[in-house]
Amino acid sequence: MLPADLHICCTSRASAAPPLQERVEQKFFITPDRIPAAMALLRKTCRPDPEHALGQVNSLYFDTHDLEEHTRSDAGEFAKDKIRIRWYGGECDPHRSWSEDPSASEKGEWPVMTADVGASASTATVPVWLERKTRQGFASTKQRLSVDVHACVLAPVALCRGIVSASLLRDTMVCFGFFPDGRLCPVIAISYWRHRFVEPVTGFRVSIDARIRSSLVMLSVGKGERGLELPGAVVEVKGSVFDLPTSLRPLADLGSSWSRYSKYSSSLDGHAATLGSVSRLWPSGIMQKEPYTLGRVSVGSAHLEAQMSSAPPAAEGRRPDLEDYVAG
Repeated sequence: MLPADLHICCTSRASAAPPLQERVEQKFFITPDRIPAAMALLRKTCRPDPEHALGQVNSLYFDTHDLEEHTRSDAGEFAKDKIRIRWYGGECDPHRSWSEDPSASEKGEWPVMTADVGASASTATVPVWLERKTRQGFASTKQRLSVDVHACVLAPVALCRGIVSASLLRDTMVCFGFFPDGRLCPVIAISYWRHRFVEPVTGFRVSIDARIRSSLVMLSVGKGERGLELPGAVVEVKGSVFDLPTSLRPLADLGSSWSRYSKYSSSLDGHAATLGSVSRLWPSGIMQKEPYTLGRVSVGSAHLEAQMSSAPPAAEGRRPDLEDYVAG
C-alpha cells in the first residue's frame, strides 16, 4: 500500500500526480530516554495518519563504488541525493530469514540468518519503489517509480543483486535527471518502524522513526554485521515553510536539531567505526550515559504492529531487544 505522506516531484516522468512544490524537511534526533515524551507530544498535538499510521519501512540504498553520495552527506554539502529501492512491511524484513520461528523474538532470541526464504515467498510478488530523493539545504523533492518484483529478490541473501536489473535502475534514474559519475551498486539495507502523523492546523506531515537497523550488502565496507541498530529515534517534520507549527516547537527542547542527520550515512559510519567504541552508533557530538533500551513489537502471522513507549530494563545477561518495549 502507498503511504499518504509521499511527496512526488512534479518534474518526474513517473509522476501522474498534480505538480507539487518542494517541501521543507527538519529532523530532530531523540535520545532513547526521551522517546516516550516525544510520542506523547505527537499524540497530543497531531492526528495519526488516516491510512498508514504505523508500519515498517525497508530500503536498499545504492551508491558508487567510492560511496560518492555518502561522502557528500557526511561533508554536509548543500546538494545531495539518495538513491534507493523501498518496500513496506515486516514480511520481507531485510535482516532476518523469513523462515524463522516468529516465537523466537518473544523468547529474546536474535534471528539467525539463513538462505531459506520458503516456497511461498519465491512465487509471491511485492511492490517496490525506485526512488531518487534530492535535497538542497532544507528543501527536498522525491521522485519514484513503482514496479512489482518476486518476493525472493528481497531475501537478505539476494539483496546484493540489487532487486531490479542494473539497466532498469540506470534508465529510471536517467528519467529522474540523475547521472552518477560511476556505476550504482547496492550498499546497505536499512529498516525502521515509522509512526506517521498529520499536524491538523498546518497539514504538516510528521513522523517518528525508531529501531533503525542496517545490514551491509557491499562486502568491501564494514565488518559484515547484520541488524546493527542505531540508538534513539528521529522525528521528521515536513511542510511548506521552515517555521515549525506552534504545537510542535517543544520538539526543540526534547530533541537535538540535526537536520543533516541521515539514516544512510549514520548507519554506514556505525558499520565502519571501531568495534567496542562507546560512541560508534551515536550522531557526532551526541551520546547518552546510560545504556539504551529498545522497543517491543508484537509479531503476527498476517501483519506486524508496534507501539513505542517507555521500556523496562532488559533481563540480566540478555541483550536489550525489540521485546523490551511495552507494546501499545
